[in-house]
Order: sequence, then C-alpha cells, then structure tokens
Amino acid sequence: MSNRNLVIILALFGVVFIAFNTLFVVKETERAVMLKFGRVVEADLAPGLHVKTPFVNTVSKFDARLLTLDAQPQRFLTVEKKAVIVDSYAKWRISDVSKYYTATNGEELRAHSLLAQRINTGLRNEFGERTMHEVISGERDQLMVDLVQSLDELTEAEFGIELVDVRVKRIDLPEQVSQSVFNRMTSEREREAREHRSKGKELAEGIRAAADRDKVVIESDAYRDAELIRGEGDALSASIYAGAYKQDPEFYSFMRSLQAYRESFANKGDVMLVEPDSEFFRYLKNSKGK
Repeated sequence: MSNRNLVIILALFGVVFIAFNTLFVVKETERAVMLKFGRVVEADLAPGLHVKTPFVNTVSKFDARLLTLDAQPQRFLTVEKKAVIVDSYAKWRISDVSKYYTATNGEELRAHSLLAQRINTGLRNEFGERTMHEVISGERDQLMVDLVQSLDELTEAEFGIELVDVRVKRIDLPEQVSQSVFNRMTSEREREAREHRSKGKELAEGIRAAADRDKVVIESDAYRDAELIRGEGDALSASIYAGAYKQDPEFYSFMRSLQAYRESFANKGDVMLVEPDSEFFRYLKNSKGK
C-alpha cells in the first residue's frame, strides 16, 4: 500500500471519527439536553440532526413517551385507624428536561424513586382523611382526582415531571385483619342462613297447616254433598217404591215374598225354623196369599 492511500484512509477514518463525535440525532420519541462539562447549556433539543463539540459537549437522551411507575404495595391508615394495603401505579412523562436532568441525573430509576415517595405521601394523606367505605367504593375515583391535582404541580416544579394519572389497582386488608374479617363474614353468613332456614320452616308449617285445613274442609264438604245425594237417592227410591206399591199392592207383596224366598234358600245348607202357619209361607200355601 502506497503512502498516499494510507493517508487517504487515515483521513477518512478521521472524518468518520469526528463526524461520529460531532453529529447526533434526537428521535421523535426522545427528549435531550446538551451538557458542557456536566452543566446544561442547551435544554430540550428539538428532534432531528444536531452538532456538538467533541470532548466538550455531551448529550443525554430520555424517553419522551408516557411511562408507567408500578409502585410497591404500601400500608396506609384510614380515618378510623384501620390499616389497608394499597397497590397503585402512576402514569407520567417528562415536561421539563432541564429540571428532570438536574433532579434525577437523567436516571429513570431515580425518577421512579422520587415519584414513588411523593405518591405514597399523597396517598397516605388522602386515605387518612377518608373512611374505609369511602376509599374502597364511595369516593375512590374522587380520591385519585384530588391526588393527581395536588401532586402534579409539585412534581413539575421539583422534578420536571408531568403526573398524568394515579390509579389504585387493589386494596387489601393486612393478613391478620383479613382472617378476622373472614371469620366475622362467615359468622354473619351463618346467622343469615339460620334466619333463612327458620323463615323457611315457619313458611312450610304455615303452608302445611293451610293444606291440612283445606283437606278437612274439602272432605267435610264432600261428605256433606255425598250424604245429601244419598238422602235424595233414598228419598227418590222410596218414592218409586211407594208409587209402585200403590199401583198394585198385592203384586208388590208377592214380589217381595219371592225375593225373600230366594235370599233365604240360596244355600242348601241353610235351616229355618218357623211355624207352619207363619205369614212367611202364605204364598206357598195359596197363590193369592190368602
């Protein structure tokens, strides 16, 4: 390789090296600051291609998108001095790059730590002013709104961070309290179950008594109706017999005697002791019954 080619290669390498240390790009999803010996000289660089002085200026870039802080569950006290375990998260983004870099040294973990401290303090204050019912259901959404409004100005002024939202994922009771609450809930459910069973038995007894009463009434009405029908049938039968008897009393008497003979001598082993001149045999002695 000739000296001329070597010089050209070295020159190209030097140009590339200088360009690499001079030019830099800020993406649309990034925020950046330019530093001169560790001091901010240009804050919030616009997206695009920029130039810096090699070995003098340095550039720090940060994520400009919406970020999530998933905080560790913390123990807070309500206004009734009842302990709850609160698991929360926050949405935030950088609003002032210079303040953000100064407060956190550009470290996202440091920003999360500082932000978590402020959020925990705010949650402790909000929970301390409300009852258990209010923080669980009654005023939970309003609590989050008040917390964001009170912390947003503080985080922007101190850290250059815009606090977009804070939400509570879940609220639990401490383990020892949870067991006592579970036992109390079990006792209450058992008491309610006993009440329902007692009411059910009372209702069943009422239904059973009403059914027995209805049964007696129905049977009494049926017996009365049957006796009335039977009486009407007997009366009609007697009337028919009386009418038939009036038409021909002698023939009626004869038929009744034949029926009596048939029933009396139905079995060959039957024995009857009567006087020979008894009225029972008058049609056997004389066809006219005389």
